[in-house]
Amino acid sequence: MPILVGLIGLLACALLLEFAVDIGWVMQLVVPRPSDTILAFPEVQEDMDLIGNFFVTLAMTAAATLLALGIGIPFGYFLYRKERYGIAYEGWLAAAFAAPTVLLYPLFLVIFGRSHATLIAMGFIPGAIPIIIQTRQGLLGVSRTLLNVGRSFNVSDRDMFWKIQLPSAVPTIFTGIRIGVMYTLVNIVAIEYLIDFGGLGRIVSEMYFRFDTPGTYASIIAVVFVSVFFYWGFGRIEKWLRPV
Repeated sequence: MPILVGLIGLLACALLLEFAVDIGWVMQLVVPRPSDTILAFPEVQEDMDLIGNFFVTLAMTAAATLLALGIGIPFGYFLYRKERYGIAYEGWLAAAFAAPTVLLYPLFLVIFGRSHATLIAMGFIPGAIPIIIQTRQGLLGVSRTLLNVGRSFNVSDRDMFWKIQLPSAVPTIFTGIRIGVMYTLVNIVAIEYLIDFGGLGRIVSEMYFRFDTPGTYASIIAVVFVSVFFYWGFGRIEKWLRPV
């Protein structure tokens, strides 16, 4: 039912926008008719291989996200265990997350060259920071009652982490993961747009400079589908990891 309601709302918005463009309330040069955007998909696919570039952006985002997870969660746990380091570095991490790291792309182009490594590195940085912060916050927020119950049963530190702390911190950690995925995708698409190196960002750039408004919006919708895929996937994983 929630999915159905959401689809009905999306359809209603599309019909309203179609009507607004038809009667001139919205300039077609700025926002095309939704029907024109849908019809643009086959043309963009034939001209720019939309599906192939969709999987390129998807793969780059997945690689950067996995790297962010592999470093972010252990480092967040380290900051949780070492209270002094956690207090000292949390503010710096928050400041780094607020900084426009996408502006560092010339430096990474010099280091990695015009390659997929640059995309992954630029996506990894903004993705790892919220994971680190939220992992620490999630572990700090574990109920003392649960910890005391675990200690009363002489649970080992390893079992305490895997069976009590991690399941309790899962919702907070996955909040950080979702934020990280969003910023990872934004950075990767932005770099693809700026350096014209494959992926959906390159298609958005090409369609934009051709003044092909329906094609631009069609490629943007493809980016949205990448985001939806990751949100759906991590939602399923979170549901599996959460305690019953």
